Amino acid sequence: MIPLHTQRVNTMNGPQHSTRLCREERAVSEVLGVVMLLAMVITIMGGVWIFLNPYLSDFEDNTNWNSASGIADRIEDRLEVAGNAPDGTGFRNTLALQSTSIRSVQNVEHWTLAADLSPMDRISLRHVNDTTIGILSANESARYMTVESPDILLTLNITTSHQEVLITHNASRQHWMIITVYGEQDITLHRSVYVTLSGLQITTSMGQGDHQIVTMNNARAERFPNKPWDITSMPLVQFDRMANNELRLSILMTDAISNGSIGSGSNIGMEFVSLGPKTLFSGQAYNVQFTVFNALNDVITPQYHETWLSDYTIHRASGTLDTFIGFAPYERASGADGFTVMTQGQPLYFEVDLQQVEVRR
Repeated sequence: MIPLHTQRVNTMNGPQHSTRLCREERAVSEVLGVVMLLAMVITIMGGVWIFLNPYLSDFEDNTNWNSASGIADRIEDRLEVAGNAPDGTGFRNTLALQSTSIRSVQNVEHWTLAADLSPMDRISLRHVNDTTIGILSANESARYMTVESPDILLTLNITTSHQEVLITHNASRQHWMIITVYGEQDITLHRSVYVTLSGLQITTSMGQGDHQIVTMNNARAERFPNKPWDITSMPLVQFDRMANNELRLSILMTDAISNGSIGSGSNIGMEFVSLGPKTLFSGQAYNVQFTVFNALNDVITPQYHETWLSDYTIHRASGTLDTFIGFAPYERASGADGFTVMTQGQPLYFEVDLQQVEVRR
């Protein structure tokens, strides 16, 4: 017998709600979802930017460094061309200096060069002060001397003596001074040259600070932010053997004279005007010695010394100095007293040229 009333399973008692109302109560607002999506996108983009920012900064720094190195190369090429030109001639060039500035570095390098030009005597000159020179002639053959500077030319007599003779003069050696000693019959016995050189500094802004390049006397020094100065190219001092087995020491010095700052900008015009090349030594020489002091930083001069004395140091350590030909220290082994050349009795030809270039806007 079938019951009249059958109770349904899983039926809910109480008020019934519509399906649409239940979905709206359980769903998230559309505005809130868009905000959350934007927040997620911004977070991801910020993370990507933070991750890539060091690489972008390095890329920009590398671009600026390449630009500064290219500017330094072009300036050195133009200094070389203008230095070989006749006095008063030159050219104008335009450079793009977007993130770079150029200024003068005054009196950055000081050179002293001396050599006997005759085997008849050995002469030593000593710079006592700005107006006094001490001269010592081993064979007492010195009779007079000339003192030449950019503004004056003096002829001074020398008293014959076996001791050092002090001679007073009023010549200035702000840029260069040439002292030539003569004997009887106007024979050139000795020459000493004092040269002060200036250069140009190229400064480029980078992420961690300023990057600096200094071109001075055909050499280049470079410093990155938070790092010491480093020599990337040496001055043009060459010692070589010629085809006839004779030796030659050649030095080319360049003085880039400028006043103040060249400036920076997208279109900067620079003039390179020659002040006339000058030959300081040419021909066979004896007892050659030279000293150099760089005032840019204390680490520059020791780097010069280490490079020039590297071969000498190796031969001294191996005990083969009796056959060594090349640069050697004049007195102290460190090179603090200057340099000379060991020739083992072979003839030495000494060639020194000075280029003077005025750089201006």
